[in-house]
Amino acid sequence: MIWVFGDYRNYFQNRVTLQLLAKARSLAEDSGALVCAVALGHGVDEYVREYIAHGADRVYVMDHPALAAYSAATFAALLAGLAKTHRPEIILVGATDFGRELAPRVARRLDTGLTADCVDLSINEDGLLKQTAPAFGGNLLAEIVTPRHRPQMATVRPGIFAELPHDDQRRGERVDAPPPDPMPADPATLVESVFAPRRDQRLEEARVVICGGRGMGSRARFRRLYELAGLLNGEVGATRPVVYAGWADHEALVGQAGRQIKPRLLFSFGISGAIQHTAAIHDAEFIIAVNKNPEAPMMKMADVAIVADAGQVSAALIKQLKERLRKHS
Repeated sequence: MIWVFGDYRNYFQNRVTLQLLAKARSLAEDSGALVCAVALGHGVDEYVREYIAHGADRVYVMDHPALAAYSAATFAALLAGLAKTHRPEIILVGATDFGRELAPRVARRLDTGLTADCVDLSINEDGLLKQTAPAFGGNLLAEIVTPRHRPQMATVRPGIFAELPHDDQRRGERVDAPPPDPMPADPATLVESVFAPRRDQRLEEARVVICGGRGMGSRARFRRLYELAGLLNGEVGATRPVVYAGWADHEALVGQAGRQIKPRLLFSFGISGAIQHTAAIHDAEFIIAVNKNPEAPMMKMADVAIVADAGQVSAALIKQLKERLRKHS
């Protein structure tokens, strides 16, 4: 069996799990192995279906409320336990920040080797997984095999392999693994988990900006805007009251005391439109504003004004974008 660890935290942008499933299918053609995904978490049914549609023959699932948030220590213990029970020949993990933290812990528990940041994988003439990874500062490519210990493990950089097209007609097997009781302890305690897209561009240079104001209603509702920004490849901006409330850092402040922006598309959620804010957005090409108050200055400035609850509209937009991405994945 070839196992692929399912990292679905930012599923619609981070496709490394699907890329590894595609490569696993190619490796399976050479080895005759079964391609399996492993999904640990809570409420993961939609990802099980996605993994099968993208090439998995079988998906091992461990679903428990305690697994709703990622924990390297807990997930490593559970993944290693499943591997000891089902004995896969190969385990592949995406070389994301979490994967780089998880995979070495699993390899240590299984007393096996691990090749990190692979750029290619193949099956050699001896039936072993040949793992190609940069060495000596990237000046050489090393070809590594694990001849004696099992499973053979590798982390793979995102974007190396192309994912297979989504196939609704594919059928696969779901295997539910009972969670251990008690759940493995984690010495670290999760205080807060916030989705924030990696900022590859300055706010002033972003083509799409999602700005949120006090009308979002709460810190938790404001944080949803980061997910929306990720789906639209945009950046998140904030008004001064939001920054003062601690919902966003000062780097996100849009206004006379903060950033002057000129996006092609600006979403304004729950912003009344104080002059110190609107003075910084005059160069936006197209503005969509959502506010309960139709007389708010921001609504009069917008190209499209939606009289509604900003939190509800942003949540609905996120849902619609996810559904559209899923259909086209």
